Amino acid sequence: MADLWIYINEVLNQPQKKFLFSVIKGIRNGLVYGVKVRFPHALVMTFLFKEGTLIEKFRFILKATSIHAKNLAKFVVVYKIATNLLQRFAGKTQQIHSFLAAFLSGYLVFGEQNGINEQINMYLLSRILFGLTRLGVQKQVLPSFTAFPWFAATVWGVVLWLFEYHNDTLQPSLKSSMTYLYRDSSRWTSLWDFLVYNKKGQI
Repeated sequence: MADLWIYINEVLNQPQKKFLFSVIKGIRNGLVYGVKVRFPHALVMTFLFKEGTLIEKFRFILKATSIHAKNLAKFVVVYKIATNLLQRFAGKTQQIHSFLAAFLSGYLVFGEQNGINEQINMYLLSRILFGLTRLGVQKQVLPSFTAFPWFAATVWGVVLWLFEYHNDTLQPSLKSSMTYLYRDSSRWTSLWDFLVYNKKGQI
């Protein structure tokens, strides 16, 4: 058994097989990370806001977790292969390779419009907008300023305007959260649904 373990470690560390094993480990990490991120989120949001039987809720949680994990694993595979091919074709590594490989991977893996992909893409959009602002300051394209308060103000201003006047454009989970906070807090019939619970069947 010890010899087998040594042999496996030797194979894993062979330079000529590094790319292949990086793809395999990328699949592993994509699946693990997808489960770690999506399962607790889906569990909480489903039991807070989703209607249905206990079996239906758990099926939804497992389906959402599966989609998220598989998509991350697929993205890693496509991205690594595309980056490797671009680098081989160009003969060297260039910054544009990361963009092109991810552009292709994003279209193929996260281009299908569904609830999971929408959440992931919107999550990334907020991060890259903030990151690009910081990069602009670092490269002196933008004047030096504290970006976060303006970022927060813009995000909250726009999202509440959309919720109040165009809420059909928002994701169902976001709309449910905002309904709970801003609409349901203006509705009650007695002390029970004023303090004890939000409305029948909800906390």
